Amino acid sequence: MPVQIPDDSDFRSFRDQCLSPDGWTSRYNKGGVTVWCQEGDEGHTVQKIKMRTVCKDVAAETLYDVLHDTSYRRKWDTNMIDTYDIGRLTVNADVGYYSWKCPSPLKNRDFVTMRSWLPLGNDFLIINYSVKHPQHPPRKDFVRAVSLLTGYLIQSNGDTSSTLYYLTQVDPRGSLPKWVVNRVSQFVAPKAMRKIYKASLKYPEWKRKHNPGLKPWIYPEQNTLPSLQASELTLQRAESLDNIDESAAPEDRDEERDEDRDQT
Repeated sequence: MPVQIPDDSDFRSFRDQCLSPDGWTSRYNKGGVTVWCQEGDEGHTVQKIKMRTVCKDVAAETLYDVLHDTSYRRKWDTNMIDTYDIGRLTVNADVGYYSWKCPSPLKNRDFVTMRSWLPLGNDFLIINYSVKHPQHPPRKDFVRAVSLLTGYLIQSNGDTSSTLYYLTQVDPRGSLPKWVVNRVSQFVAPKAMRKIYKASLKYPEWKRKHNPGLKPWIYPEQNTLPSLQASELTLQRAESLDNIDESAAPEDRDEERDEDRDQT
């Protein structure tokens, strides 16, 4: 299935999903984080999950930078194993790799996603979905998870405050029952939101000491990634992957059991 780079209408549709209450059921409201769920669509049994939190003392532009800056992500995303950019498609779309730890005896997960971003008025949007890249096939030591749609909406509340929405529909694949995935995601994901908020408070000071002028997501002329064509990619969907048996996964792996998962 061919890959389509999101256009303005796709970003507006994503923003509407974040802001509209229609079809969403509230599941969690604690510590400044609200979580809603929506039953899977298009035949998928994995729920969509939507979260919202107000980030006091964090400007929308700062949140936007934090979510883009892969160098800084290595500082705050304790569940991440590796992340890197593969190539650029347009001035506001690229392809990247991300892997994260899962508790034993489960295998660790990874993604290859096409990510696109757009400032839209006072809003900032980042969305991604899984793609197949011929030079980055599934690895034996990971389960290739599938992002059906994942993204962020950042809304400015003035110079020193912002609201962050996170919407995701991810199939982790493997042998996890879907009801377990749905239930765990509802309660694990708020921890990831709080982690992003805390990381954003510390980002301005960190960035002043680490290439303060380097922001290729804002200044595309700084982007040194190799160019890719959308025709080199195909859409990755769960049904195009084999079911993976994790019953024989090693149990003696030394891993952190922190379950905050930020799936981007």
